[in-house]
Amino acid sequence: MSADAPARNDMSRASRSASRIAVFASGSGSNLEAIFTYFDALGDRRGGAVALVASDRARAGALDRARSRHVPIGMIADPSDGGSLDAMLRGHDIELIVLAGYLRFVPAEITRRFHGRIVNIHPTLLPAFGGAGMYGLRAHRAVLAAGARVTGASVHFVDDAYDRGALIAQWPVPVLDGDTAETLAARVLEVEHALYPRAIDAVAAGRITLDDHNVVHFSRSRTTRAAAFALTASSSSSLGDSIDDMLGTIS
Repeated sequence: MSADAPARNDMSRASRSASRIAVFASGSGSNLEAIFTYFDALGDRRGGAVALVASDRARAGALDRARSRHVPIGMIADPSDGGSLDAMLRGHDIELIVLAGYLRFVPAEITRRFHGRIVNIHPTLLPAFGGAGMYGLRAHRAVLAAGARVTGASVHFVDDAYDRGALIAQWPVPVLDGDTAETLAARVLEVEHALYPRAIDAVAAGRITLDDHNVVHFSRSRTTRAAAFALTASSSSSLGDSIDDMLGTIS
C-alpha cells in the first residue's frame, strides 16, 4: 500500500475545523466528482475537505479525478490488510472515510476505529437488495427481477457487515415500465449525486452523528416544511433543495 505525499491542495484550504476526508473508490469516481462539485459550491461553509483518494485499482478513474485537483492518492495493495490501511489513514490525518463505489470489504479494525466516521451509499432502498454481491448493475437487476415499483439510494454508516450499518438518509426513485438495469442505474445515480455529498457534509461537520448504541442523531431540528419526496424531480436544483429540507442540515 502506498500513497502520494500529502501535499496541500485546493480542497484542503477550507477552514482548519473542516474534517479531513478519505474517499475510497474502485471505479470511475462519479460520486467523488459530485462531492468535489458540492464542496466547491459550499466554499468555506463545507464541513470537510477531501484529503486523500485511495483505490484498489491502479487504473480507477477516481484517481485521475483526484490528480486533476492535486488531491493526494493512495493505492490499496491488499484491501484485507487493516494495519497497512490504518497506517495510510493515520499518515494523512484522516477523520472521516467515504466509500464511493469501493467494491472491497473494509477490515473490522478500520470500521471499529472509525465508528460513526465511515459512510457508504448503496443504490437501493436498504435493507432491500443489500448485502454481499449487491452492487452496481447487479442490484438494479435484482430490483427489476423482484418487480419492485420503487427503488432509490441509501446513505448509511458502515459497520463490519455489508450494507447493515445505521441509515442516514434515503431518497426514492421510480421503476418505470420498460426499464433496464442501465436506465434504472442512471436515474438512481442522479439521486446519489445530490444525496451523498449533502449527507457527507453533514457528517463531516458533526451535524449528523452515530452514538455507541448505533442510533443516528441530527444536531439540528429538521425543517417543519415536509420534504417533497417527488419520484421525479423537475430539476437537479429542486432535487437538491428537497434533500436539504429532508436532512435539515444547511445553515
